[in-house]
Amino acid sequence: MTKIAERAAPRTAAPAARRRKSTRREGLSTALIHLELIVVAAIVIFPLLWVVGASLSPGDGLGEVSPFPSEATMAHYADLFTETAYGRWYLNSLYVAVLNMVGSVVLAAICGFVFSRVKFKGRKAGLLSILILQMFPAFLAAIAVYMLFLNFGLLDSLTGLALVSIAGALPYNIWLMKGYTDNLPASLDEAAAIDGAGRLTIFVRIILPLMRPMLTFVAITQFTLPWMDFILPRLVLQSADKQTVALGLFNMISSEYANSYTTFAAGAVVLALPITILYIVLQRYLVTGASAGAEKG
Repeated sequence: MTKIAERAAPRTAAPAARRRKSTRREGLSTALIHLELIVVAAIVIFPLLWVVGASLSPGDGLGEVSPFPSEATMAHYADLFTETAYGRWYLNSLYVAVLNMVGSVVLAAICGFVFSRVKFKGRKAGLLSILILQMFPAFLAAIAVYMLFLNFGLLDSLTGLALVSIAGALPYNIWLMKGYTDNLPASLDEAAAIDGAGRLTIFVRIILPLMRPMLTFVAITQFTLPWMDFILPRLVLQSADKQTVALGLFNMISSEYANSYTTFAAGAVVLALPITILYIVLQRYLVTGASAGAEKG
């Protein structure tokens, strides 16, 4: 009996040792992951703190700016709306953002449904063409866009700028919506068709409500893009009253004699606040839409 117990002891001790070793590995892996997250968070948060601190620091230069100013002031926020046309820039950007959001949602929903559910000649070629167009950034067509705007009288037009933004993001949004619609059961369409519903009725009453998570994702992303766009507004907008926030803030620091960096920082903070709040409130739709669209495409 003693010999049997001695032979059985190493067998029972081996699994316990493996479990302890596995536990140590998991603990080390968890510690490394947390360390990585802390480093990434510090890299992301420090510039944000620096911008907020710059907006609260006295003076116009960057020499005495710190993330935690000792003599914080709100004067730059007041100057932003009293001494500059920031309100006009903000409304211009809001107009372009809303138009871009609405146009992108409508076109992406319709095109995604058509390419997913309707079988027609040239469908695969059209999808391939859209995929190829998606690979090129919009600013590569800057000269062509400028000439088209010049010929059609759309230069210095906020509506024209919104149209370019819609067209530039449309290939990506079409593939996004098609991938999401492909995951919706085709039996819903077939059941509605048996009951006599046409394609328009099926789209409006059945498919469109089911697209809500992905449409919310498209709406949020397309609403935020125009606020940060600089190249296309710089190309097509010419008059001072048509400037967007990006152009207005750039002009604050681009001239040799215009160096209101702290006011620029205040404008950046004001610009980021509504977008940040929008992302926080609707983040669950962003996660749901992004993961659902990636499942199949």
